[in-house]
Amino acid sequence: MTKKIVVKKKLTKNLSKKSLFDLYDFMPQKSGFLGVEEKYLKSNDDAKVIVIPFGLEKSVSYGGGTKNGPQAIIKASHQAELFDEEFWCEPFLQYGVATMKAPKINYNSVPKSLDQLEKITADVLEAKKFPLILGGEHSITAGSIRPFVQKYQDLAILHFDAHADLRDGYDGEHYSHASALRRVMDHPISTLISCGIRNISASEIPYLESNSHRIKMHFAKDKHSWDYKKIVEPLKGRNVFLTFDIDGFDSGIMQATGTPEPGGLLWYDAINIIKEASKICNFVGADVVELAPVKTLHSCDFLTAKLCYKILSFALAKPKK
Repeated sequence: MTKKIVVKKKLTKNLSKKSLFDLYDFMPQKSGFLGVEEKYLKSNDDAKVIVIPFGLEKSVSYGGGTKNGPQAIIKASHQAELFDEEFWCEPFLQYGVATMKAPKINYNSVPKSLDQLEKITADVLEAKKFPLILGGEHSITAGSIRPFVQKYQDLAILHFDAHADLRDGYDGEHYSHASALRRVMDHPISTLISCGIRNISASEIPYLESNSHRIKMHFAKDKHSWDYKKIVEPLKGRNVFLTFDIDGFDSGIMQATGTPEPGGLLWYDAINIIKEASKICNFVGADVVELAPVKTLHSCDFLTAKLCYKILSFALAKPKK
């Protein structure tokens, strides 16, 4: 029997007395995401984006190392060129970024870890900021999504992944990384668009078929005939949370992940979908998960960091050209 999800009726009220920057420790700008040394913000509170490093690694089932993902993404982001030819400007200047110091994760159980992330994300939303959560394994989405479900009645999900993640638990863990989207869809969410899927188990098919009115799955085998505008059409006018498991990329360009799969997305397959979605929907938050850094594969760290920058820019910036 599926465990019933109970969403708390009130967001945290911590911010009624203290600001977000009193409650949490933040990195210096030059050490945080993008590593901007000049003081382009008068204060951290002027940042519209809060980067949350949350390297939970508890239920991985093949390769490990996702706990080191957030740090690798932040470090690689310091090498990203800030000017974006698609926006014809340095888009980060339009929104500003502040990066939390990585919290000490409660490893007693995955549910307790997710409760911890839920609280952090709720505080960020209450402060009217855009949360970008860096994983860690994909199970974190089951925690971070809860405040979004509470705040946005029309919330939709745009999902990139090699795996459907619709199992009702895996290896005895109800909140497994292999169940990430199943736990998300335990909530009354009407629209999930999954892109790049090329690994789904027989046990997931009945759930997928019985929820076909809610879940639109775009298998990677069909990407040669994809129409990006049609893929994102159900998101029109919606508030959207974007969850990106980097194993959605083809294993030829993304080897630094626990469960790499051949036949996946290339860079512009993913970017063009996000770009088209940004024209018609309102991105309200995002997570990027499952980077498991490999010392000799720094290109994977950089790809992930640049993806994060592009997601933020499509969500919050306007082209100058």
